[in-house]
Amino acid sequence: MYRIIISGLLFTILILAGCTQGGPNDQFGVAKTVTVDGGSYTDVNVPELEAMLADKDFTFINVHIPFEGDIAATDLSIPYNTIEQNLSQIPGDKDAKIVLYCRSDRMSRIAAERLVELGYTNVWNLEGGMVAWQNAGNPLDRD
Repeated sequence: MYRIIISGLLFTILILAGCTQGGPNDQFGVAKTVTVDGGSYTDVNVPELEAMLADKDFTFINVHIPFEGDIAATDLSIPYNTIEQNLSQIPGDKDAKIVLYCRSDRMSRIAAERLVELGYTNVWNLEGGMVAWQNAGNPLDRD
C-alpha cells in the first residue's frame, strides 16, 4: 500500500511539473554565463535583448568590422580588435553594464573576453549577433 501511495505521488508530481508554466525567462530562454580567463560574461538571445532594450540601462556597442549596420539604440561602434585601445570611450566603471554584438557573435565574443580580462564584470554578448537579430524579423540601421 505504501508503494502505491508513493508511486502515485511521484506520478502526480511529474505530471504537474510537465504542465506548469515556467518563470518569466522561459519563453525567451535563459541568459547563460560564459566563463573565461579572469571571470565571465553573459550571452543573451534576441528576445532577451529586445526586453533589455525596452528599459535600456547599458552601453550598447557594435564591434563588427567592416561596418554592416547597427541595431537601433547602439551607442558606440568600436572594432573588436581595437577594444583595448578605445577604453576611453567605454564606461570607466568596470561594473557598468556593457552589451556587445557583431554580425555573427564571433568578434563580440573576442571583445567580451578581452573586456573581462581587463577587469570588466558586467559584460554581455548577443548570441548569434546581427544575423540572429535579423532572422527574428528585426531591422538593421545601415546609415
